[in-house]
Amino acid sequence: FTVRDFKALTGLNEGFGLKTSQAITIITTIILCSLLFFFLNKTRTGKSMRAFSDNEDLALLSGINPEKVVRATWFISAVFITLAGVLYGLDKSYKPLVYFHLLLPIFAAAIVGGIGQPIGAILGGYIVAFSEVTATYAFKKFLRYLGPEGWSPDSLVQFLSTEYKFAVSFLILVLVLLIRPTGLFKGRVL
Repeated sequence: FTVRDFKALTGLNEGFGLKTSQAITIITTIILCSLLFFFLNKTRTGKSMRAFSDNEDLALLSGINPEKVVRATWFISAVFITLAGVLYGLDKSYKPLVYFHLLLPIFAAAIVGGIGQPIGAILGGYIVAFSEVTATYAFKKFLRYLGPEGWSPDSLVQFLSTEYKFAVSFLILVLVLLIRPTGLFKGRVL
């Protein structure tokens, strides 16, 4: 898929670019999310993890070993966090204090999607990310296509400055907590 193919397909003058590292990140994320979903729903350990997080006392009474569940949870979390850091490092430069800038959008995505809902967290991530980009995007080129032939806006046409990107995440988080505290996908904790 090339830039010329995209131009011919859409009729736009602008191209579309996807770096190899971004494609690797997207494909790896889809595979890992599918494997995690399969693991949590189809394997004995995954079902034990879900049962233990739902009701510890009932899980203990049914014979689930809590040490094994906690050990498996820590291991899976460590693997996913390591892979997330590697994939983030492929596309962006990593600095020691970058986690401060990532913490609020990640937390907002988990709350928006619903605590304990993996699919909800993914959807919440898309909602937060697209809201941040939409609120801080310069729509000058985009509006040129919508207006009459030869017309172009004089300024960048932004809703908010890019400095307010994290305020958008915070606003979404506050609105969801006020309107629907359990998130979009409420339900029992997995």
